[in-house]
Amino acid sequence: MVAKSIDEDPELAYGYSKVALRLASRVGAVREAAGFAAYATQRYSEALAEFRAARRMSGSVELWPMMADCERGLGRPEKALDMAGAPEVQKLDKAGQVEMRLVAAGARRDMGQLDAAIVTLQSPELASSSVQPWTARLRYAYADALLAAEREDEAREWFAKAIEADKDGSTDASDRLAELDGVEFVDAFDEDDEDVEGDGDEAQSEAGDSASTAPAPAEAEQRDEGADDDRPERAAE
Repeated sequence: MVAKSIDEDPELAYGYSKVALRLASRVGAVREAAGFAAYATQRYSEALAEFRAARRMSGSVELWPMMADCERGLGRPEKALDMAGAPEVQKLDKAGQVEMRLVAAGARRDMGQLDAAIVTLQSPELASSSVQPWTARLRYAYADALLAAEREDEAREWFAKAIEADKDGSTDASDRLAELDGVEFVDAFDEDDEDVEGDGDEAQSEAGDSASTAPAPAEAEQRDEGADDDRPERAAE
């Protein structure tokens, strides 16, 4: 239940994870899921504790990048950088190493070291033309760092490359590129709503005009009474 709801409703997933912890706190997978649920709701201290517990139980290093990112979330980018240089990183698979690189670059940016963040992201994985599950996010992070450094032309190029790799729309690279190109999106539904409101206002205006030109009930009655009074006089004549 935690995994199914974490993307759509992180708070609901967090609630499920708390129930699971009460029932099976000694199961590594439960602690890991609780960590991800806490991370998704920005409860970084709690997430870090759960990730550490899961790592102790499993002996795996695959949560190392997530633990480092929790340190960032807690305002400790220096600790995240220390973890990026730890021996555990060498034990990660390729996806984990790329994730660790993203975390390290983010920590550099947290510390105001923008140029160092850009250099951190420059890697064989970034230069590769092959598309892997991490490619879109890596290219996007690089484009975003370039844009922050006011290297707009390069940023545009890398946002475009991120779009090429982002088949499932996991980033908003297309929106960022359109923004750089000065393209503005108009919500068609908003325009339709405005048209409907405009038609409604016109109808109300027409109805008001018709009501203002029609005789009031009292005036109509007076006219009818006047017409009745005239009939006897004309008959008498």
